[in-house]
Amino acid sequence: MYVPDDPPATCPACGAPYDSVSRHTGGFVANLLDNERYQRVCFHPVTDEGDPAMDCYHHTHVQVGTDERADTEASEGGD
Repeated sequence: MYVPDDPPATCPACGAPYDSVSRHTGGFVANLLDNERYQRVCFHPVTDEGDPAMDCYHHTHVQVGTDERADTEASEGGD
């Protein structure tokens, strides 16, 4: 998986924290139905050695606030 040398602190598409980023220079499919790890993927257009590419920023359920465990873990001091 592509990892930038100097990754942004937050997702450039939505401004939220993210778990990981991947770069795609060809076609790809994003299916988040029933995905236990990720709630959302944001797409940000870039170039890769002059060719068009897409960086995909993967957001977990906790990061986007769709996992009720986040509130429980925060109040209990868990991670």
